[in-house]
Amino acid sequence: QVQLAESGGELVQGGGFLRLSCAASGRTASTYAMGWFRQAPGKEREFVAAIVRRSGRTAYADSVKGRFTISRDIARDTVYLQMNSLKPEDTAVYYCAVQGSPKVTLIRQYEYDYWGQGTQVTVSS
Repeated sequence: QVQLAESGGELVQGGGFLRLSCAASGRTASTYAMGWFRQAPGKEREFVAAIVRRSGRTAYADSVKGRFTISRDIARDTVYLQMNSLKPEDTAVYYCAVQGSPKVTLIRQYEYDYWGQGTQVTVSS
């Protein structure tokens, strides 16, 4: 089992920045990848970014490329999401997730085994 705890979500003005953190605990040594997803009100949860734990390979949704950066600190079992140039449409609950073993892709939520409770990001216009 892996437990995840997100933090860093808050209210920010458009054009601003935030850094989300996700700390993993439990059986973290065997995790393959960590990702961020988000769910806006009335919408389905969508992929944002992911990173492979050992290689550092990353993947991003087109909507956040060039604005968001995912990174990881293996020693701290923590993944970060640096969000710059925030837009009102980035408003959502952001969830951290872990793949316990290699899957076909990094972008499909059903390929993630463990999920955090989410942290609210609100971007005002």
